[in-house]
Amino acid sequence: MRPTDSRQSVNNPFASGLRKQRTAPKKKNNPLGDNRTIDYLDAKSLFRFTNDQGKILPRRITGVSAYQQRQVCNAIKYARHLALIPFVNHDTK
Repeated sequence: MRPTDSRQSVNNPFASGLRKQRTAPKKKNNPLGDNRTIDYLDAKSLFRFTNDQGKILPRRITGVSAYQQRQVCNAIKYARHLALIPFVNHDTK
């Protein structure tokens, strides 16, 4: 048996009273609002949903709904196929 020592609870983050309380994550505002259609021809608005490398951002970052994320993803892929937006941004280093 280990001897109970009050010093053991000093470095224990799970000891009662030492645990940090989690804050609720901030709710993201939907940048598209209630818009149900995404236009693949509007390349400027599609750049909002890609990062500087050209990767599609996840919905936890952008704040859109699951339905809108699927539409944004398909619109970006279709716009890439039509060469309206680049697949990869080669300007970054």
